[in-house]
Amino acid sequence: MDHNQPEDFLIIRLSSLGDIIHTLPAFAALRRKFPNSRITWLVEGKGKEILDLVPGIDRIIVNRLKDFPLLSKHFRRAFQTLRREIHDKEQTALDFQGLLKSGLFAALSGAQNRWGFPRKNLKEPSASVFYTRTPEPQPEQTHVIQKNLHLLTLADIHSNRFDFPLRIPSSVKENVNTKLTASGVSVREKLMICNVGAAWETKRWHSAKWIPCIYQLQHTENDLRILLLWGNESEKRLAEEISAQTGVSLVPFLNLQETFALLERADLLLSGDTFALQAACALGTPTVGLFGPTTPERNGPFSEADKIAIHSMDCSHCYRRTCTRLECMNGISSEEVAHLCHERRHHHA
Repeated sequence: MDHNQPEDFLIIRLSSLGDIIHTLPAFAALRRKFPNSRITWLVEGKGKEILDLVPGIDRIIVNRLKDFPLLSKHFRRAFQTLRREIHDKEQTALDFQGLLKSGLFAALSGAQNRWGFPRKNLKEPSASVFYTRTPEPQPEQTHVIQKNLHLLTLADIHSNRFDFPLRIPSSVKENVNTKLTASGVSVREKLMICNVGAAWETKRWHSAKWIPCIYQLQHTENDLRILLLWGNESEKRLAEEISAQTGVSLVPFLNLQETFALLERADLLLSGDTFALQAACALGTPTVGLFGPTTPERNGPFSEADKIAIHSMDCSHCYRRTCTRLECMNGISSEEVAHLCHERRHHHA
């Protein structure tokens, strides 16, 4: 690659929200190396709301194929439109997703250069047939952010910087303050956010664990206003169950960008391995992470000051979304988590 000539790039990272956040340092490194390049990002679902907070992306293309029945007239029309939007044989396509679907999009883009992870590091190894170049394999315990940065070694970019170029508009911050004030939360109060939900049931902590933990936190961290964060109706019901026992208020409904603003304002976040944790880490908010089926070295906080609660078992790090036992999460004690929150708050670098 001739670095004197601006290159055009297509980043393919469709989902999930946390993984999109984990790809931002790679985007930032690519933008630093190629300040005059055109960088397009192919994403789906709510991911665009994150990317709208990121300066320097020239174009965001949203894949809406999921919205239509497969092979229906609307699907075929959307497919042709998407193919036309992403097509550019001169660009370099970078597949940070590692699925057959994302590899196929790289091929559909017509890009002569299509880069992806080696088979050993792919969720779906058969995606490798779509790539023209891959870097050296990485150990699976490597943090996902570092794994993404490693893909850029193909562009002679050797970076270990975990930069998150997020810019939250002041209007969004003001909206959050208005909603909190209406809920009786002063703008001057220090906030601890307890995120009770997660997309996988195996990443969720039971209310029987949250309630005694919050009781203890109310005693040890009595200068903090504790709020319960939720994202959908089932999470709201869990938050209401915890609230009924502890008297802790629920965060009013926030959209995705408002959630970023809340987490940026927070003094501490306690959360399972989900979007809120990844967002808080990206924003530099102190965090304590609850880990069960996933690997904290690979997915967890990367600040040495942040804390991890984990109950290791023979079946740990299974990455299963359902489980009849859930012992890894249920084995994390409320007392331990409250203690880790206290330690994180009073950490001095």
